[in-house]
Amino acid sequence: MFLTITTTGTPERPATDLGFLLHKHPDKAQAFSTSHGRAHVLYPEAGAERCTAALLLEVDTVALARRGKGKGRGGAPDAALAQYVNDRPYAASSLLAVALRSVFSSAMRGVCHARPELPAQTRPLRVEVPALPARGGPDLVRRLFEPLGWTVTAEPVALDTEFPQWGDSRYVRLVLRSEAVTVAEALRHLYVLLPVLDDAKHYWVSADEVDKLLRAGEGWLPGHPEQKLITSRYLSRRWSLTREAMERLELVRLAESDDSEVEELDNAVAAETGTEEKPTPLAVQRRDAIVAALKESGAARVLDLGCGQGQLVQALLKDVRFTEIVGVDVSVRALTIAARRLKLDRMGERQANRVGLLQGSLVYTDNRLKGYDAAVLSEVIEHLDLPRLPALEYAVFGAARPRTVLVTTPNAEYNVRWETLPAGHTRHGDHRFEWTREQFRAWAGTVAERHGYQVEFRPIGPDDPEVGPPTQMAVLTLSGGNDKKEAKAA
Repeated sequence: MFLTITTTGTPERPATDLGFLLHKHPDKAQAFSTSHGRAHVLYPEAGAERCTAALLLEVDTVALARRGKGKGRGGAPDAALAQYVNDRPYAASSLLAVALRSVFSSAMRGVCHARPELPAQTRPLRVEVPALPARGGPDLVRRLFEPLGWTVTAEPVALDTEFPQWGDSRYVRLVLRSEAVTVAEALRHLYVLLPVLDDAKHYWVSADEVDKLLRAGEGWLPGHPEQKLITSRYLSRRWSLTREAMERLELVRLAESDDSEVEELDNAVAAETGTEEKPTPLAVQRRDAIVAALKESGAARVLDLGCGQGQLVQALLKDVRFTEIVGVDVSVRALTIAARRLKLDRMGERQANRVGLLQGSLVYTDNRLKGYDAAVLSEVIEHLDLPRLPALEYAVFGAARPRTVLVTTPNAEYNVRWETLPAGHTRHGDHRFEWTREQFRAWAGTVAERHGYQVEFRPIGPDDPEVGPPTQMAVLTLSGGNDKKEAKAA
């Protein structure tokens, strides 16, 4: 079985840059051992105007048969002879996907130390797979690849050219063309979708396959219209793994949605003003404002309450003045993703001593949260039902009592500036409410008075003279008398 990747170029961006991206020199033919055979990488053509890399996989059919994974979903043979008479050596399947990951692992991660600017560049790409099993036919092939920016040609292969009346086989000749994806993205698409279309894997699907799927699907799978089908087939329809993957993908989707809630608005404003430079995303402006406020407060030990996937924790770790950063979230899965984002398992001892992740609910008092300089509730309160806010208020301001508390939340008045948001709708499906500036000030003022804090309000994002900023932030600080009383009690 084999596939080819072709690109075209110009004198300024020669097509032979493909060799740098794949980490395989165009003047060499290379061979690599895989678990079920030998993979060869060669370049049928390599010029400045056009370059093609081919991956040829020679499957060891004897070894495949001995392992009892000749064919069929989850490796179960379709019939007694299926271990010896099957399409595995010839049709693109999970065997080819694993070879892609083994041979092009650095390229799939978007790593190129020799030319670090190349991986992020999109370029004209043509991918051809001569024989691809497609359980679902050409229509499914298009449904899987077209949302990812590919122009798809999926030609059915006749069952027997001498007997056309027998119709088409379940195989297609696949050609993908795109000018809008990178080489790394193309490899990740193929790695996931080849076994999905084949609807079978040559190895037992274990729990670590969920991590592989999410790594390869980063940036495109959470929003794919066929996400459920892709996830189920990739995990060989193992329900427990599919459910875990879907839950984690939903967490990613929610986080991305929160972080990009006004990205479309920012683009529209840039278009209206004729500004070509893309504005700073609101999520970045929000984190920058929080970090600046924490520095201003002099905080060294900080809680990120409702930390989600750890974006703020990651930002705070870059500044040594924050000696302890603890992320707290009710979702174990969100904390797992945060741990991966922070690379806790590979972090040095000194850095690891500065960060912690705790599972806990913000509507219950928790002695672990006492004694910190500052706490952050960034885009958290609007995800709670209003009757539960008093419980959060007491747990944070009454029990934990950090010296400084930062609270950010959307400004509902600003929603009219978002043309694609229907009137009366919140910015995110999980928001239980969104407050106007007056409502937010009234709530924060009451909380401050009840628990001995002083409060000031700051805008985040462009401060519209009519409707205010897209995000509003309250900075609550323990008043002097209460601060001394707390220190004496401690």
